[in-house]
Amino acid sequence: MHFTTLSVAALGALAQISSALPPPGHSIHEKREVTSSRWVKRDRLPSDARLPIRIGLSQSNLDQAHKYLMDVSDPKSKNYAKHWTQEEVIAKFAPSKEAVEATREWLVKSGISGHRISHSDNRGWLAFDATTKEMEDLLDTEFHAYDHETQGSTVGCDEYSLPNHVRRHVDFVSPGIKLAPSGGSAKRNAKRNEKRGVRQNLRKDTGRKGSASYSVSPIPNSNTTDLSTCDKIITPECIRALYDVPPANLSDPSNSMGIFETGAAYAQKDMDLFYSRYAPQIPNGTHPKHNLIDGATAPSVPRQASGEADLDFQLAYSLIYPQGTTLFQADDQYVTSAFTYGNGLFNTFLDAIDGTYCNYTAFNITGDSSGIDPTYPDERPGGYNGTLQCGVFQPTNVISISYGVQEHDLPAAYQRRQCTEFLKLGLQGVTVVVASGDDGVEGRLGDESKGANRGCLGPEHKVYNPTYPATCPYLTTVGATMVFPNKTVNDPESAAYDDDLRKWSQLFSSGGGFSNIYPIPDYQAPAVATYLNNWNPGYPTYGLSQSMGANGGIYNNQGRGFPDVAAVGNNIASFVGTNFFNNGGTSASAPIFASLINLINEERIAAGKNPVGFVNPTLYANPQAMNDITNGTNPGCNTTGFAAVEGWDPVTGLGTPNYPKLLSVFMGLN
Repeated sequence: MHFTTLSVAALGALAQISSALPPPGHSIHEKREVTSSRWVKRDRLPSDARLPIRIGLSQSNLDQAHKYLMDVSDPKSKNYAKHWTQEEVIAKFAPSKEAVEATREWLVKSGISGHRISHSDNRGWLAFDATTKEMEDLLDTEFHAYDHETQGSTVGCDEYSLPNHVRRHVDFVSPGIKLAPSGGSAKRNAKRNEKRGVRQNLRKDTGRKGSASYSVSPIPNSNTTDLSTCDKIITPECIRALYDVPPANLSDPSNSMGIFETGAAYAQKDMDLFYSRYAPQIPNGTHPKHNLIDGATAPSVPRQASGEADLDFQLAYSLIYPQGTTLFQADDQYVTSAFTYGNGLFNTFLDAIDGTYCNYTAFNITGDSSGIDPTYPDERPGGYNGTLQCGVFQPTNVISISYGVQEHDLPAAYQRRQCTEFLKLGLQGVTVVVASGDDGVEGRLGDESKGANRGCLGPEHKVYNPTYPATCPYLTTVGATMVFPNKTVNDPESAAYDDDLRKWSQLFSSGGGFSNIYPIPDYQAPAVATYLNNWNPGYPTYGLSQSMGANGGIYNNQGRGFPDVAAVGNNIASFVGTNFFNNGGTSASAPIFASLINLINEERIAAGKNPVGFVNPTLYANPQAMNDITNGTNPGCNTTGFAAVEGWDPVTGLGTPNYPKLLSVFMGLN
């Protein structure tokens, strides 16, 4: 009989392999592949240290969410505009009863007594306190302390295991493999630069995409109803003439138009100056309803006014009055006075209009993200000392957003969680309109190196840099057009392009391109296919399953294309800080398009119909209701970018609105 003798070293190696394997009936649920060099792993936690545990339960029906939205948004659907209530949305996506019971049963059998376990109000997670030893035994792992060089400390593990019958019910366990600082927002905010929209150049702000470019000008002497100078200054009358928009005369109380802002607010003096000059039918003192979120304040004094907010409300009121507006102003002075790329955006706003979002679990994230989003109470002098505001306001039928960052700035899971929330708003009949950005195919100055190809991705700064949230397929993204010099409102517009603004930072051109996160949605697929087949720009590409820039590609030809539509966004008349400005940016285009949707809702409500909700499927099914733009490009990354061509394109989308045709389309639906 032959025996095999194993060496001591071999036996030791087998023991290590055996100890690394999960227990029988278990599998590794999450494993961190790479740890940033900025995080330093410290000692193993004491066995009796107590940890606050959250187990995020897998949401039900997320794989069906797109289908649900299309059922109430597709103009061919028998359920068009039969929107859901918020309670119906919560119930549909809450974790199943089976998920809750199976996970709780496992915990109790493993020694976590039932009275220690609480279930969140939104049914999204289970919470309890446990010792380190209890959790290490439960998850077959080891917990260590981790220190970050700038963001404080936290605890975590490299990997953990779950029983196979439980894994399908659990999204994640926290603390776990995700390393997020626990020290609040003070350190995070200490070195942030001022933020606004894309181009708050009047105040030399940097950061958030979608804002305006300013050129100080004397107040024009021309008649405000004169259309002969619309190539030099865009007034409300120019906008009405471009898109054939009649004066508004309806004001249903349920249809106030919402506008998101952060940072400084509008100034009433600026509003009154604009009314007196360009909208005399609006009484001085007219202002939005204030929904102030987490310590936000409004209005501002003129010297501190936000050009973005002034622009948004001046444009909206001039088009929809006598209908009112609602201001969703987010975050306290410390959060809004500073910004660096990688900080969060929109979560506190979404918390405020959907209380379940505060603790909603999806894509391995529960609630706001520590280290990315603001933390309240804010204990600094003058900071917001209250708790995070959850579900304190109702969303309006239309919400206009002129802020954003780049997809590359935030974790993909963070963006996906927000995008799913925007989908849920669509299910409830809310139209969310966002600016596409002002930097063509590239990113904002400061988002990358300061070399010749600043704002572009990849080691050689050649890869296009798409904008978020403009790439979320459940938002309506608006690019910018302009009336070229010596052209009139009766001539076709062109894609916005203004190289004169390079003196402020970089040229202004309509943001557009393709997502690196989201695939092409079905409602857009035929339009994108036509563009790529008939008007392919000839650049090398990569796909969603490949790494960014693979094969020398400079854009993702399998990603969601943006923008969806466009509206005029250059040479816009506005008052900021009591001065007249020649203003520009897709942040002007977004509230213009949103205003027209709000007007359409007024007509539908008056006819006994529901608001239109998510409009993209109807827009793509009815391109004849848009003014096709076929001139101009959106250059960047040392290329000419994409071209505006016949049909949809990633510069001006489907084109600018033809209001009578759009109204006819939507009034013809249920």
